[in-house]
Order: sequence, then structure tokens, then C-alpha cells
Amino acid sequence: MAARALEFLILTATRSGEVRGATWQEVDLDAAVWTVPAERMKAGKEHRAPLSARAVAILKGLPRMGGTELVFPAPRGGRLSDMTISAVMRRMQVDAVPHGFRSTFRDWCSERTNYPRDVAEMALAHAISNKVEAAYRRGDLFVKRTGLMEDWANFIDSAKSESTVLRFPSTRRGARAGE
Repeated sequence: MAARALEFLILTATRSGEVRGATWQEVDLDAAVWTVPAERMKAGKEHRAPLSARAVAILKGLPRMGGTELVFPAPRGGRLSDMTISAVMRRMQVDAVPHGFRSTFRDWCSERTNYPRDVAEMALAHAISNKVEAAYRRGDLFVKRTGLMEDWANFIDSAKSESTVLRFPSTRRGARAGE
């Protein structure tokens, strides 16, 4: 469950606490949108996160645990801990923290795409620091962010497929080499 939560966190460029507290009531799989309520957002403002096809597939593949509305419940119930998601990365021997993927996402937006800065900042649910601009900004650039998040998912998928995978002979008895 923690590995799926980490993958979902990466695909949505959201914070660990937002993912760990996600409930099925917040998710609309048909519309491919996850609406995080204001009380669970750092800036205190509701955030609609567009879900890429891969993010929707992860959610559709998850079991629904009885007794909880959490999307990513802990094995013994309740919320996953932040350390549980970090532990997945340690086991993968990734020298980083889950929150670092938000920075990676932001760098990718700036360096590898032509999406405007505002679209990337809205995807990260960053507050607008200029009070005048914040007063006039009423939209959330959702349509543009939908394309951005699908492009991000495709980038992640292409990065995985470009990796070098070494095949080792199986250690199972009777197994043929390369299986």
C-alpha cells in the first residue's frame, strides 16, 4: 500500500500528508479528479488535482478496506505514517525523501516543458504571494493542469522504460536461466 501511495504522490505532485489522508469520497474516478478539502491543504484552500490515466489506474487497482474510507490505509488500520512511505524509498535505495518529487516536478516543468509558471505553481497548490494578484485570480487552470499531469505521467513512464534492467538467472530449483 505504501508503494502505491508513493507512486500516486509522485504522479500527483502532492504532499505526503495529502496522499496519506486521501479518502474515497474525495475521488471522482469518472472525472479523473481528486478534490482535497481545504482543511487538509497547507494553504488552507481546496485543491482539485487532475488525475492522469496512470493515477486513475492505481486507484482502480486498490482494494477497498472495510472500516475505513482512506484510499491508502495502514495495514493495521488508520493512516499510513510518513515514515512508511519514506521506508519504501529506502528499500529501493533511493537517497531522497518523498517531498523531493515535488521539487523534481517543478524542475521538470521549468526545464523540460513549455507550460507557464502559473500552471506549475497551481499544480503544486502553492499560494499566490502577491496579494493583489491573489485577489483577482479566481480560476485554478484545471484544464491546463490536466494536460500537464498527463505529460508528467508520460515523462515518468518514459524514464522508467529508459532504465537499464539486468536479467539474472532465477535461483528457483528447476528454473531455466533467464526466467
